[in-house]
Amino acid sequence: MDNWSNAKFCDVANLILGACLFFSPWMFGFDAGKASENANIAGIVIAVLAIAALAAFAIWEEWLNLIVGLWTLVSPWVLGFQGTTAMTVHVIIGAAVAILAAVEIWIMSQHPPRAPASRSPPRPAGGPRSLRMESHEARHA
Repeated sequence: MDNWSNAKFCDVANLILGACLFFSPWMFGFDAGKASENANIAGIVIAVLAIAALAAFAIWEEWLNLIVGLWTLVSPWVLGFQGTTAMTVHVIIGAAVAILAAVEIWIMSQHPPRAPASRSPPRPAGGPRSLRMESHEARHA
């Protein structure tokens, strides 16, 4: 996969969404309380996971982003701030984060990263002793 592949695009999008969620209480004027606290905590977690995935990808980061995205999606009903602007923001950003994480998990399952090839030459099956035997046989042939 290229350096800036679809998976990296998903991580950058999740980073932006996490930042938007973090700043949403100030941008949309949420009341102080559960909605603001949840937006701040979930936004930080989403952004940190996206940065970690951009720095050194691991599939568990995407699974955690999926979980946090789903939490953000359902949190208005769990925490009791449905019917507010905070709910709309949480549902939209939570759904987007969960979808992007699911897409990235699917991309990685379709195109798993390849392990780098070893640079050392292959060793003979018999080890160092077989090399000595082969060179001994070559000298006496």
